[in-house]
Amino acid sequence: MTEDSAGVFDLVVLGGGSGGYAAALRASGLGLSVALIEKAEVGGTCLHRGCIPTKALLHAGAVADSARGASQFGVQAVFDGIDMPGVAAYKDGVVSQLYRGLQSTLRARKVHLVEGEGRLVSPTAIAVGDTVYTGRHLLLATGSVPKSLPGLAIDGARVISSDQALALAHVPASVVVLGGGVIGCEFASVWKSFGAEVTIVEALPHLVPAEDEDSSKLLERAFRRRGIKFELGSRFAGVEYTESGVRVRTENGKAFHAEVLLVAVGRAPVSAGLGYESVGVQLDRGYVKVDSYCLTSVPTISAVGDLIPTLQLAHVGFAEGILVAERLAGLDPAPIDYDGVPRVTYSQPEVASVGLTEAVAKERYGADEVVTLRHSLVSNGKSKILKTAGEVKLVQRKDGPVVGIHMVGDRIGELIGEAQLVFNWEALPSDVAQLIHAHPSQTEALGEAHLALTGKPLHSHD
Repeated sequence: MTEDSAGVFDLVVLGGGSGGYAAALRASGLGLSVALIEKAEVGGTCLHRGCIPTKALLHAGAVADSARGASQFGVQAVFDGIDMPGVAAYKDGVVSQLYRGLQSTLRARKVHLVEGEGRLVSPTAIAVGDTVYTGRHLLLATGSVPKSLPGLAIDGARVISSDQALALAHVPASVVVLGGGVIGCEFASVWKSFGAEVTIVEALPHLVPAEDEDSSKLLERAFRRRGIKFELGSRFAGVEYTESGVRVRTENGKAFHAEVLLVAVGRAPVSAGLGYESVGVQLDRGYVKVDSYCLTSVPTISAVGDLIPTLQLAHVGFAEGILVAERLAGLDPAPIDYDGVPRVTYSQPEVASVGLTEAVAKERYGADEVVTLRHSLVSNGKSKILKTAGEVKLVQRKDGPVVGIHMVGDRIGELIGEAQLVFNWEALPSDVAQLIHAHPSQTEALGEAHLALTGKPLHSHD
């Protein structure tokens, strides 16, 4: 061991976000020695600037909406406004508790945590300053950052990313959200609940365009009822500063004025300047290219999470990290079926799905081989109690298993656990129809949708 060497580990992980720390914990649990290098805080984007703080804001917004609408439930309440320092304290408290718990778990699992910026210096070594960490295998998990459009500069004041949106100390009077995907719709939902005027500008024909078109249309209808405006099929043309904020122009000649522009056009992988290509790792538009086991073009290097061109979801990073750790430990894990990954947009209402959209299923199997069923929540007792509208949509391969489940409604994301079992276990509609679901619960909607698909509708005419 040389003076500037920290020794040899079974696994050296660069990046302590969801994928990186999941790999470190699983590898350590399997008896491997692990070094985890992180330049900021373990937990990464999800814990500190993504999933967790965003959902805390969404819950605060839901509480505000409940206070405003309390009288419809016979409860007299007064809504006095949003205390942003109080909301921030609540949000930061949730993050802090989870962060401390993660640090404790890493210590308990004997993961060697290294604070600092790492850079690949060979196919088996990462340097942090003057210290080199050598691994039998390396895992790249450097994540992603908010991206923008060509010529659109994020200044952090009037033109902001999701990172800065989480740190706003006040509720803007009005916001234009550029991008109607998951991030854009969640922030639009938050800010509307907090009292802002919100307009979403989306270049594609629908909000949450990766979802089934029927789900997108239901979300659009719900957003209209909430007073959230949106301009669909409109490409961004430019932004100018005004005395009161910004003026956002689209290519169809329209202009939208607001105090703040949120740029929510996706996230870009963090791969530049880290020595990846110099040791032979192949990149494509900044993403690290991997095979079905997350192995790169270099046999001693794997990559996971937002750094590779798979679904940019924390739970996907977890699964990919576990896959790499188990493969390195000599186990024989199955590759990830990305169709079977649950997806949830935590807006109000929520959009949840697993499996194939109707359009993809028809493209894959043929239009004549696909059967669909839409079951409204109108007859669901718990949904009536919650005063939410929406539906469960099933996509079935004709005379075969259910290959897609798409749901819209308040709290509907909680149904995704059962939905993913239906898809991943290749259940037939009759398999689910015979199960007894608790009453009253929204899970009944899943059961009744499958009953209807088998020709035995109970509370509907589907």
